[in-house]
Amino acid sequence: MTKPRVFVTRSVLPEALDLLRTRCQVDVGPAEGLSGKALIDAVSGVDAVIATLQHLDSDVMEALAPTCKIISSYGVGYDHIPVAEATRLGIWVTHNPDAVTTDTADLAWALMLGVARKLRDGDLTVRNDETPWGVTIHMGLRVSGKTLGIVGSGRIALAVAKRAQGFNMRLSYTGRHKNEAFEAATGAQYLSKEELLASSDFVSLHIPLTDETRHYISTPELSLMRPHAILINTARGPVVDEEALVIALKEGRIAGAGLDVFENEPHAHPALRTMNTVLMTPHRGVATIDSHVDMGESSARKIFDALEGRMPQDCLNPQARKPSVV
Repeated sequence: MTKPRVFVTRSVLPEALDLLRTRCQVDVGPAEGLSGKALIDAVSGVDAVIATLQHLDSDVMEALAPTCKIISSYGVGYDHIPVAEATRLGIWVTHNPDAVTTDTADLAWALMLGVARKLRDGDLTVRNDETPWGVTIHMGLRVSGKTLGIVGSGRIALAVAKRAQGFNMRLSYTGRHKNEAFEAATGAQYLSKEELLASSDFVSLHIPLTDETRHYISTPELSLMRPHAILINTARGPVVDEEALVIALKEGRIAGAGLDVFENEPHAHPALRTMNTVLMTPHRGVATIDSHVDMGESSARKIFDALEGRMPQDCLNPQARKPSVV
C-alpha cells in the first residue's frame, strides 16, 4: 500500500520526523525554504503539510486543495498559514501550543536575566581580555523581588509567571479580559495595559500577532514605561514597533530589551544591532532537541488523525469539511 505523502516546508531535526516516517512518505524542503513554482511543485499531490514559519500563499493553497487533508504548524504560531482559505478549501489547520511552552518560557527568562545583568557586555569583557575589572563596570538591575508585568495569560505566559515565583517577584498581567485560572495559579494582579506598563520593572510579551496586536508596543506604550524597565519579546516580532523601540532606547526612556523575534525577520532593525542594551537571539524560542522532537511527534499524531478522518487536536478550523480517509 502506498504511504501518504507529507511535505515539511523547511528542514528540521531528523529525529523530529521519526514517528511520522513510520506511516508516511516524508519529503523535506531546504533550510531556507522553497518559493514560487518550486514550492507549488513540492506540495502538489501531498496528503499533509508541516509548515515551519514559511508563508503559504494562495497559489500554494490552490495546489494543496485537491489532496491535502491537514496543514500542521510546526510551532505554536500560525500567522504564516491562511486559515480562512484553508477552511474554504476543506483543509484542517492545527498548531502545537503545548510543545513550545517550556523552552520559550526558559528563553524569555534567559533574555530577562541576560539584559538585566548585562551578560553580553560581561562576556565580551572577558573574551577581549579587558582589564582591570572595575568594581562598577556593567552594573545591572536586580531581578529578584522586582515587578514583572506579563502581557497575555496563555500557556507560555503561565510558565513564565511560575518561574517568576521562584524569584519572589510581584506579578501583574494584562489582556483582553481577566483570567481567573491564571490568577489562581500565579497570584498575579490584573491591570490595564497602561497600568501594567507604568508599574513594571520587566515587561514580557506573550500574545499572538493579529490586526489588533500589531505594534501593541509603540511610542505611547514605551513612554509609559519606567526608565530602568526592560522589555522582553518572545512572541511575534511585529507586536513591537522596532523604530519606536530604537528611539526609546536611544533616549533612555527604557533601559534595555531582550528580543527573540523581529518585525522583518530574518533582519533586525540596523540600530538594534549596534546597541549594547539589547540582547538578541534569532527566533530560538524552541531551539532545543527536546522541543523539536516534541513538535515533530505532536504534528505526526495530528496528521495520523486527519488521515483517518478524525478531527485533530488543537484544530484551528473545525468548521472545515471532514477530509476523506486515505
